[in-house]
Amino acid sequence: MRWSRIRRITLRRWWAPSPVGMLWPVVAATTVALMVVAVVPAAADTERSDGRWTGAWATSIITASPPLFGLANWSLEGFANQSVRQVVRTTRGGSAVRIRLSNLYGATPLRLAGATLGVAGDGASVRSGTMRTLTFGHSPSTVLPAGRETASDAVRMPIFPLDRLSVTLFFAEPTGPATFHPIAFATSYRAAGDHRLDQNAEAFGETSVSWYYLTGVDVAVQEHEREAVVAFGDSMTDGAMSTTDANNRYPDELAERVVATGRPIGVLNAGLSGNQVLASLPGYGASGLDRFRRDVLKQPQVRTVIILEGINDIAISEATRGEPVTAAQLIDGYQTLIQAAHQNGVRVIGATIMPTKGTIFPAYYTERGEAVRDAVNSWIRTSGAYDAVVDLDRVFADPTDPDRMRPEYNSGDGVHPNDTGMNAIAEAIDLKTL
Repeated sequence: MRWSRIRRITLRRWWAPSPVGMLWPVVAATTVALMVVAVVPAAADTERSDGRWTGAWATSIITASPPLFGLANWSLEGFANQSVRQVVRTTRGGSAVRIRLSNLYGATPLRLAGATLGVAGDGASVRSGTMRTLTFGHSPSTVLPAGRETASDAVRMPIFPLDRLSVTLFFAEPTGPATFHPIAFATSYRAAGDHRLDQNAEAFGETSVSWYYLTGVDVAVQEHEREAVVAFGDSMTDGAMSTTDANNRYPDELAERVVATGRPIGVLNAGLSGNQVLASLPGYGASGLDRFRRDVLKQPQVRTVIILEGINDIAISEATRGEPVTAAQLIDGYQTLIQAAHQNGVRVIGATIMPTKGTIFPAYYTERGEAVRDAVNSWIRTSGAYDAVVDLDRVFADPTDPDRMRPEYNSGDGVHPNDTGMNAIAEAIDLKTL
């Protein structure tokens, strides 16, 4: 399925080690010590599940990190007397809207001088008549302590499924390093000075492909419509190698399928490129075990999570320790996530790990690693631990060599799907299981 898209900008091939694969240059210099799960700062006490709110868009965050592979990234320098405009697409509609911000990894209080929200036009422009000023506790500004998160006050504004919203944050004072999502496959814009209320794009001459401080957009809906599904994983969920600004990540495609049925379900993307189930790695976020509660269970009205993660655990441990993690270790990790979800009344869909033979990244296909992938996939299919299974290994298997990705789905690196492959993931998910 294809909806009308905004201008497509083809991702430049500085990707060619890509987010799952892009770890390869990093892994060679990574020590075994990095395989230890990092301690994540305590989550904020913002109440996300109060009655009327349901997630319509979300992203996962990491601490400020250096730019990778030529990608502009403002996280280390932060912002001072600058406006940041970020464009996101909602996956469901509502009668009112609020945004969520995070200073989870900040070392100092974050002073936000002001913020606005409107319906996005082309690039950094905002459609006439849609701009709204956001408030926080009825104030146009707010101070967010280090390690904390917050939500704006409600704005009464009709939001429709697949609306593109523009959120502009103005920081009058230096922020210090920024909590952010590193590789968004979406363009963000920066301008010197206060341009919160600008409808045109003229001032926003600098661009980045990351999101800063913004972690969620929630909508107010009727009680019987309050539900969301979270796609949780690594670069396959994050959208690696999909077309920038085209909303072709698999959760985007899944949202389009859901919208076409008329079902009011938010689809939230909790993918982080390079992420692992068991271990944390600088630049690629806290492990799945560490971030699952924050990125899945604390999302407003979540009822289902789709878990697609594990190839990085296999490949990076192979590169750093000389052998991959064991299937038993990965399975223990999955079981921990499943138990946490079930204890919170959230159903779990497990996705098998896709084939990687022929990849350009050596660590992502070895005989030992393939044995682990096969054993893990067999467990996912047959254990009954998940409430449902989507067998992406079989969907993506090349009929002439099942250990390779089908050429029509291959982005060219042998690990990541192209836009067609992202759509294939979404199409493989049975909507009745959501």
